[in-house]
Amino acid sequence: MSFIDAVTDTITHDERAIVINGQRKLIISGSIHYPRSTPEMWPDLIRKAKEGGLNAIETYVFWNAHEPVRRQYDFEGRLDLVRFLKTIHDEGLYSILRIGPYVCAEWNFGGLPVWLNQLPNVELRTDNQVYENEMANFTTLIVNMIQQEKLLASQGGPIIIAQINTCNGFYCDDFKPNNATSPKMWTENWTGWFKNWGGYQPYRPAEDVAYSVARFYQRQGTMQNYYMYHGGTNFARTSGGPYITTSYDYDAPIDEYGNLRQPKWGHLKELHESLYAMENALLYGDVIHTDHGNGVWSSNYSAPGVSAGCFLCNTNSQNDSSLSFNGNTYFLPAWSVSVLPDCKTEAHNTAKINSQTSLMVNVPNTADNEPSGLSWSWRSEMLRDVLHGNGGQFKSNELKEQLSVTADATDYLWYMTRIYLDPKGPNFSTKMTLRVNFKGHGLYAFVNGKFVGSLYNMSGGLLEQTATVKAGMNHVTLLTSTVGLTNYGSHYENFQVGIAGGPVQLVSGNTTWDLSSNEWSYKIGLDGETREIYAKEHVKWFHDDVPVRRPFTWYKTTFKAPIGDEPVVVDLNGMSKGVAYVNGKSLGRFWPTQTASQTGCSDCSYKGPYSPSKCQANCGQPTQRWYHVPRSFLETAENNTLVLFEEAGGDPLQVSFQTVTAGTVCANLEEGHTMSLACQGGHTISSVDFASFGNPQGTCGSFSNGICGDDIALSIVRQVRFVFTEGIYEP
Repeated sequence: MSFIDAVTDTITHDERAIVINGQRKLIISGSIHYPRSTPEMWPDLIRKAKEGGLNAIETYVFWNAHEPVRRQYDFEGRLDLVRFLKTIHDEGLYSILRIGPYVCAEWNFGGLPVWLNQLPNVELRTDNQVYENEMANFTTLIVNMIQQEKLLASQGGPIIIAQINTCNGFYCDDFKPNNATSPKMWTENWTGWFKNWGGYQPYRPAEDVAYSVARFYQRQGTMQNYYMYHGGTNFARTSGGPYITTSYDYDAPIDEYGNLRQPKWGHLKELHESLYAMENALLYGDVIHTDHGNGVWSSNYSAPGVSAGCFLCNTNSQNDSSLSFNGNTYFLPAWSVSVLPDCKTEAHNTAKINSQTSLMVNVPNTADNEPSGLSWSWRSEMLRDVLHGNGGQFKSNELKEQLSVTADATDYLWYMTRIYLDPKGPNFSTKMTLRVNFKGHGLYAFVNGKFVGSLYNMSGGLLEQTATVKAGMNHVTLLTSTVGLTNYGSHYENFQVGIAGGPVQLVSGNTTWDLSSNEWSYKIGLDGETREIYAKEHVKWFHDDVPVRRPFTWYKTTFKAPIGDEPVVVDLNGMSKGVAYVNGKSLGRFWPTQTASQTGCSDCSYKGPYSPSKCQANCGQPTQRWYHVPRSFLETAENNTLVLFEEAGGDPLQVSFQTVTAGTVCANLEEGHTMSLACQGGHTISSVDFASFGNPQGTCGSFSNGICGDDIALSIVRQVRFVFTEGIYEP
């Protein structure tokens, strides 16, 4: 394995590989997006990536995070790109920088600033001079910053590749470069998939990820990047979609909180070691691919003066196979690749997992003197003015598209108007139908201060509800809400949310009052947002009679940081929809009432092509119940503050803080291999609950003895339990 070991590096490429200081390099990279974790987490994440066998870290650069307002820039805290790149360099790894400016990444608006829409004659993600000028300005800013900080490898920094725009896939073995002088590189190997509110938890088996990697290198690839290696969290309002969750765990080898996802992390680590063992053969050898029939292939890399290396592959998704090769017989499970660094010894097979499995559990907060339940205070969102048409910031005789008003500074926009109803007019009734056509994502309707109805749909729709009106002047108030902006597609300038022209109508019998051309008053955001009550101390809160299931309510509590250094989460089960803040920092949107379907989850085979709908978990459960609270957000010696804005009505009395740790570790491997078991966070194994030297059935956490085994296996292992506390056992 080769890491940065020179003050400066000369970076070129040829038809086979990236060339560093005249030597071809095998690059195994992983994506870690700096804004989706915290600066305090970065060293540990990068160190774990290095231990997992990566020699490069890839990240996008997020334009709309760094330039939220035109020509006003932010590179502080989680947006400190320079610090992140220097942390990569400190760990001796290379960096691949994907400047964008469009990134997709399930990030809000695909990383593009919404203010681009306000520029005259702009068209986004196409050949448009206005768009290209703004792209050039931001790209030049980033390139100049990188050069000034001496972060290019040619300056002694970590960056060996910079990329504009984006590309992706689950498999890339059939890909070929578009010219004869470029190496075969794969910048996005999806290790899992993201979650949508109301959807399942998709996962990609470790065997299939390993298969895709091994096949890529077998087919003459020399650089690949895991997307994601650590997914992290969509803090604040950064999630895209629409309807993409706050969690961006992605089923990556390092989970959202920074824990190793086992066996995926360990299985890929073993694969990487086997690939590095034949690096020279892959980079300098000539290859002979041989078709052995029924989907079985061998690939032999060799050259004078270079030790040969081989791959054996079974692409058949149903049938296992045995292959006689170089005088030996090899068992090849279906949909697997064996790596033979010396063309004799199988160092790794992608379908044979020898690394441990860790089952993570959530443990209740054990802070000193922490009461069993949280004590809450509350206050209502100030609605009196908007429900009676007051407090608007400007007026217009049209129903405006939401982003054209808010520039995405908030999820919320109020629309307010009034209408005089003549009691002697045709079809007057105190009960009328309110019809509102909107573009998405959420809508609340009020008439004369009374709630009429609500609707959430990412594509918009028609809200049609009975409203009580009166003779004379009536007030109609509408609140629209977004849940992340689109991150995929073209011509973003045509993307619309909010009411955007309506129509908005009152209907009685065959008479329709169209309010679309009324004078509408607009107010951007919530009162509590504008006043930042989630971050200020001198705000009046009520302590008695904490309301439950009450919409448009702010809740506040204090808590002590849990003891230890395990990741912290807040369990928001019982809440409905809103935003959570800890010590003034936004954890992101919560929506635990959005649940996955009861059906659609079943055992998932790694065999055969993967798609996100193939392997799904969490049926019937909230799409996201737990929300990451980074340790760096907490004050260890003081009380910490949690503030929740509840939009639809929830129960804060069910909220609790927990830590995430490994509850059970186990492994299942073939005879002759060494078993390695370890807890995370410095913990030791406290008990051994199952052991078998036969053919155990089941999975980690639910093993049982098979028809073959030794009844005294468990007692023997328990006698040598001290070995397990060190994490290694050799049968």
